[in-house]
Amino acid sequence: MTNEKALTDLVRQVAAHLLAARGALVTAESCTGGWVGKACTDLPGSSQWYRGGAIVYNNELKTRLVGVQQATLERHGAVSEATVLEMARGALERLGGTISVAVTGVAGPDGGTPQKPVGTVWFGWARRRGDVLEVTAEQHVLPGDRDDIRRESVALALRGVLQRSVPA
Repeated sequence: MTNEKALTDLVRQVAAHLLAARGALVTAESCTGGWVGKACTDLPGSSQWYRGGAIVYNNELKTRLVGVQQATLERHGAVSEATVLEMARGALERLGGTISVAVTGVAGPDGGTPQKPVGTVWFGWARRRGDVLEVTAEQHVLPGDRDDIRRESVALALRGVLQRSVPA
């Protein structure tokens, strides 16, 4: 599991890559409740590369703030590839920046189902490459308690930003 020092080191790497690429990160967070944004803003000078984010814990705010379609939520649920892709795209389009990360999942201890057990987390990233908007998603099923799942989700979200923010 990722500890706080590892998160801090990861944020420093993300910052360096975004600064080198003249990029700016935005976030759309559900199960992490703003922890990705907190990790970013813990680093002094983060306003140079982190614009901010939306904590969209309930479905109404997923729709209103980052543009997730009600039909997507009804058809696929909040914890799904379709939803996280719309969250990532919507965050980038509505909040600006050059790259976004979105996180939605079941952190527990309850809320899991056989299809989406506790620890199921979807991650989405959207980035601008000129006029092209690239959107990707990954699912992970993470072990541990609520805190473990959420901390590891923050690390995975940031690692994904790092992988996608390397200057071309």
